[in-house]
Amino acid sequence: MSRSDIRIVHTEGESNTSAARKRWLEQNSDPATAELTRRDADVFLHQSLSSPCVSAIVKAEGIWIEDAGGRRFMDFHGNSVHHIGYAHPRLVAAIKQQLESLSFSPRRFTCEPAVELAETLADLAPGDLGKCLFTTGGSDANEVALKIARAATGRFKTLSFWDAFHGAGFGAASVGGEATFRSGIAGPLLPGAEHVAPFHCYRCPYGHPGPDTCGIACANMVEYALEKEGDIAAVIAEPMRATPVPPPPGFWRKVREACDRHGALLIFDEIPTGLGKTGKFFACEHDDVTPDILVLGKALGGGILPIASVIARRDLDVAGDYAIGHYTHEKNPVTARAALTTIAIIREEGLVERSAELGEMAMTRLRDFAAKSPIVGDVRGRGLMFGVEIVTDKQTREPGNDLAEQIYYRCLDAGLSFKISQGCVLTLSPPLVISCQELDRALDIVEDAIQAVTPA
Repeated sequence: MSRSDIRIVHTEGESNTSAARKRWLEQNSDPATAELTRRDADVFLHQSLSSPCVSAIVKAEGIWIEDAGGRRFMDFHGNSVHHIGYAHPRLVAAIKQQLESLSFSPRRFTCEPAVELAETLADLAPGDLGKCLFTTGGSDANEVALKIARAATGRFKTLSFWDAFHGAGFGAASVGGEATFRSGIAGPLLPGAEHVAPFHCYRCPYGHPGPDTCGIACANMVEYALEKEGDIAAVIAEPMRATPVPPPPGFWRKVREACDRHGALLIFDEIPTGLGKTGKFFACEHDDVTPDILVLGKALGGGILPIASVIARRDLDVAGDYAIGHYTHEKNPVTARAALTTIAIIREEGLVERSAELGEMAMTRLRDFAAKSPIVGDVRGRGLMFGVEIVTDKQTREPGNDLAEQIYYRCLDAGLSFKISQGCVLTLSPPLVISCQELDRALDIVEDAIQAVTPA
C-alpha cells in the first residue's frame, strides 16, 4: 500500500483537503477571502489542519471571529486560546502598559512580571508544584517536562496514550499518539516512547460496555506497562482528552498509585484543559490527583500572546548545572504580564464557576436531544469543553464521519465554527465569557444541523 492510499482520521481536527471542504469553498468563498487564502496557500507549507485554510479572518472580538467577506462566526474552537474571549479590553490595556515600561528581558536577567507569574502559578497549582519555567508554546513546555523526568529519574522511557496530542515538536510528537503528527516522517521518533490504550468509555478498545463493569481496564494497562518495563521515567497524559474524553471515575487515582509504586513521574498536560475550561481551575482537580509536573499553555496568553509554563514539584529542581530549556523569551515581561492579567480576569470574573454552570446546562440539553436522535451516539465533556459523537447506528456505534462533516459545514453556514475530533465528534469549546443566550443560539445551530442530515 502506498502512502497516498492511507487515509488518516485526524484526532485533532477535520480534513482540509476533503471533497466536502472543496465543495464548501466553491460555494462560500467571496473574492477577498479567496484571494487571501490563495496567497496563503502559495507561501505557507501545506499541512493538515492548517494551510490550505478554510477562510481568512480580519477581526476577532469576544466570542466572534469575522472573515474577509464580512461573515461572523461564534468561535467554539479557537485553538483553545480564547478562554477570556478575543481582545479582552483589560488584557489589551495591560499589554500596552507593559510595552511602554519594559518590553523585553534577556533570560539571564529577571524581571518583576516573570517572577510574579511564577509565584502566582506556584500558589495556584496543587500540592508541592512550585518551580516554573516558561516557553513560548506547549510543545516546548512538554519537552521540558520530559527532560526533567529523565534528569530526575535517570531513565529515558515514557508512557503515553493512543491518539494523545502533546505538541508538534519531535519529542512531543513522539510521546503523542495522534497519527497526523507522526505519519509521513521517515525514520524513528524519540526512543523509549510507548503507548497504551486511552480511557474511552463510549467505544472501549477492550470491549467493555462501560466504567461500571470494566474494573478500569485502561488503568490496569498502565500498571501492567509500568511493571513490565520497570524503568519508565514518566507517564504523560491529558487529565481529560480535549477531543473531549473524560476519564472514568477512579482512573487517575489508580494511575497515580501505579506511578508511585514503580518510580515513574506523572506529567499532566493541561495545555487545552487548564485555567478553568473544564469547570475547575485545573482539570486534574476533578479527580483529586496531583501530578509531579503540570504543563499549561494556549489560553495562558489570553488569546493574544504565546506563552506556556511547566510547573514542577520543588524537589524536581535538579538541572541547575545544565540547560533543560534555554528559551529566548523565557522571562519575557510582556508575555508574563499577559498571563498574569489573563489569570486575574479568569478569577475575578468568576469564569471557572461560569464554565461549570454553563457546561452543565449545555450537556443536559444535548443529552436530552441525543436521547431522541438516531445519529447522536454520545455526549460527553466537562465544563465548556464538550463533544457530540455522531454515528450511523446507535447499536453498532459505527462512526458517522461523513455525517459529522456535513453537520460541520451546515454550522459554518449558520455562523458557528468548531472542530471535528476523532473523525466524528463535534467538539464544542466556547470561550468562558459566552452568554447563556449565545450558548443557546449555538446549540440551536448544532441541533438543527444534526436534524437536517439525519436519514429519514
